[in-house]
Amino acid sequence: MYEDFHVTDRWTGEDLHCRWVANVVAIATRHADAVDIRFDVSGRPVWIAMPCHAWVEQKKRTGNVITDALAAQVAGRYLKQAVESGYDNGREMYTMSVEEVLDHLAVVLHEAGHTSKLPTLMPTGDDAQPQP
Repeated sequence: MYEDFHVTDRWTGEDLHCRWVANVVAIATRHADAVDIRFDVSGRPVWIAMPCHAWVEQKKRTGNVITDALAAQVAGRYLKQAVESGYDNGREMYTMSVEEVLDHLAVVLHEAGHTSKLPTLMPTGDDAQPQP
């Protein structure tokens, strides 16, 4: 779905390859109350910051949690939409609001049908090890 996809840049027409790299709790790295989802976009790092409060709101509203795999899909969908709409201007970090997280999450869940049908997140760098 949105962990490894191609998208056409609205302004340049360039085909961009977007690939999930990692989920990082930003509290430790930049003292922010967020989870940063890192993508490689045709060779450049792009981070999508998702506020931790979105996890609280999702649990409160539905009783379900946002898993790492689901967070990556939500951030990937946001990134794809940003590129397609022309919002991507080469910045390294984008910050989602709680409502944006929950709106994209609803669409991802609708598209997937269930969290059990989400793709497994696998490291894809040169140091990636195949999983048994």
